[in-house]
Amino acid sequence: MMASAMSGYPEVKCPTCQKRGPWLDESYGPFCCKRCKTVDFGKWFKEEMSIKEPLRGDHFEGYAELPPGNYLDQPEP
Repeated sequence: MMASAMSGYPEVKCPTCQKRGPWLDESYGPFCCKRCKTVDFGKWFKEEMSIKEPLRGDHFEGYAELPPGNYLDQPEP
């Protein structure tokens, strides 16, 4: 991922239309626009998308040992 020159946020793919851009610093991030955000919401609302199984403790194994810090929110290039 390349960092956006203006925002400092990495470029990401819009989950709906797959366009790349610095959507995380936009008002609809990670979506590129209101339309894509609304389309995604509609898919969840109509249950086209769903979480297939409940989270269990073993889903989090290995994460408890990570040291605290903000570095997890800033992935390396």
